[in-house]
Amino acid sequence: MTAGLLTWIGHRPRMGRCYRAYFASLYYAGLRPEEAVALLVRDTSLPECGWGELLVHATRPETGRHWTDTSQVHDERNLTGRGKGDSRVVPAHPELVAILRALIEQYGLSDHDILFQGERGGLLAGSVYRRVWAKARGASLSEAEYDSPTGKRVYDLRHTCLTSWLNSGVPPAQVAEWAGTSVAMLYATYARCIVGQTKELEARIEPAQSLPALEDAAA
Repeated sequence: MTAGLLTWIGHRPRMGRCYRAYFASLYYAGLRPEEAVALLVRDTSLPECGWGELLVHATRPETGRHWTDTSQVHDERNLTGRGKGDSRVVPAHPELVAILRALIEQYGLSDHDILFQGERGGLLAGSVYRRVWAKARGASLSEAEYDSPTGKRVYDLRHTCLTSWLNSGVPPAQVAEWAGTSVAMLYATYARCIVGQTKELEARIEPAQSLPALEDAAA
């Protein structure tokens, strides 16, 4: 479902590819919306093929001009739950790498440029990308899918990514590190989302807990 939404967005005129790349960074790398907004081109490592990396080091949430020291709509803050100057490295799925490389090439972006830019070159506005996402859902989903809570919010793209990592067997501690959260928060939020691993886990546990065979009593 999400892939279809990203494809629909990417085919929109003007800023379609930029919005697709922005949403893809949440879907494939589990970034928070305000973290993706803060990314610069130099924060990316994008090889020609295979996995890349994103260096996440700041958030740019929308708080309103009256609530920031710079009188800008976006405030600049440290990463959630981390100290000043802290950062984290997140793996970039090959699909995301290809999307970001195409974006940088199409718009001729340099290392110091904002990766996901608004129409006037500044930061993406939350009101705009939320509207784009709502339009994509309305145009791409069936009535039942549209009315369901799945994917209703842009933030749900991050939830989908983290759930996918967990269901793929990535250790929770590693998922928490990539996602910039705690293991406790991860379990509290996603414990019910982890499905389909029972048989695999049973196969791991069985030999570890098997007792040694008893010797033949007659021996």
